[in-house]
Amino acid sequence: MLSRQKETVEIVALTKLTPEEKRFQEEKLRDIYLLLENLALNEEMTIKLIIDCLYDIGIINLINKKISNRSMNKLAKFLSGTPKPLVKIIAWQWVKKNLPSKVSNWLYNKVKFK
Repeated sequence: MLSRQKETVEIVALTKLTPEEKRFQEEKLRDIYLLLENLALNEEMTIKLIIDCLYDIGIINLINKKISNRSMNKLAKFLSGTPKPLVKIIAWQWVKKNLPSKVSNWLYNKVKFK
């Protein structure tokens, strides 16, 4: 049965991490970083194919947005494949350098509950 009495609610602050817990979390984050770095290197071809697909989608959307003349639009789409190898090289270097840290930080923010 529910009672309608006013009850005081005590708010308990979350306990802070002990040094051991903090060290444990830092070790696990380092492990995640290394695993993601290894994953990126092992799946290089897959990542390059993803970059390739994203380039194709992005360049078509950019051309459609910026070039309204129909004949110029078709010409731009035809020529859009020319810088593709250079874009793939630059994008792969960026992914190899930044993917592990970006993903591990994102995952950590998802589980820290603050």
